[in-house]
Amino acid sequence: IGNAVVSTFVLVHGAWHGSWCWERVVPRLEAAGHTVVAPDLPGHGKDPTPIADVTLARYTDRICEVLDAQTEPVALVGHSMGGIVLTAVAEKRPMKIRVLVYLAAFLTGGESLSSTMAQEPTSLLADGLKVAPDGASATVREDVVIPAFYGRCSPKDAASALSRLVPQALQPVGSEISITMHGAGGLPRVYIECLDDRAVPLELQRRMVATHPCEAVFSVDADHSPFYSAVDELCETLLQV
Repeated sequence: IGNAVVSTFVLVHGAWHGSWCWERVVPRLEAAGHTVVAPDLPGHGKDPTPIADVTLARYTDRICEVLDAQTEPVALVGHSMGGIVLTAVAEKRPMKIRVLVYLAAFLTGGESLSSTMAQEPTSLLADGLKVAPDGASATVREDVVIPAFYGRCSPKDAASALSRLVPQALQPVGSEISITMHGAGGLPRVYIECLDDRAVPLELQRRMVATHPCEAVFSVDADHSPFYSAVDELCETLLQV
């Protein structure tokens, strides 16, 4: 993007996942000379925050803390649900971000993830979720989770990922964001589309980009989890950013 050389990446995972999903991306970017930070969002990975306390505001605060600890503006990368976190963070810390990178991620004009997802019935997640009795969280049905997320991944990688998924709090995905030109609306952004994505289908990805144009769009021939199924291609694309 322009003539700037990004040397710090902050990687934001998506729903149900944790920072562990970047385990093959981080060493490759570091080997190329970059600083890489991949935090767990509240309630994910090793973070113990109870589901009842998980909100988009807490997601946002966690990533803002990470950005505040960096000495330079970063490339802020978000996968899937991580896209709404990117946008919310950009409203609070625009000066700490050099470029927003949406990886098969939700790129909206402030609409909630759930309302955006409702526009794409072809997603395997459209009727593939199991909502907890208290309505606070959801998991993905066992017959849906592999084809939705890991259709091109090895059985070993899919099994490893499945063992680490956690229930997803629903408050963040139902939250709207106020976007301004002083924040997310004024920052350069890039979209990396996944061509064989069955969770956030390519049609939805391209519709979001058409509505919210980006400085550049890259394509990766992968399912919804390129950090396992197309890690070399993904890292090469991130390095192009």
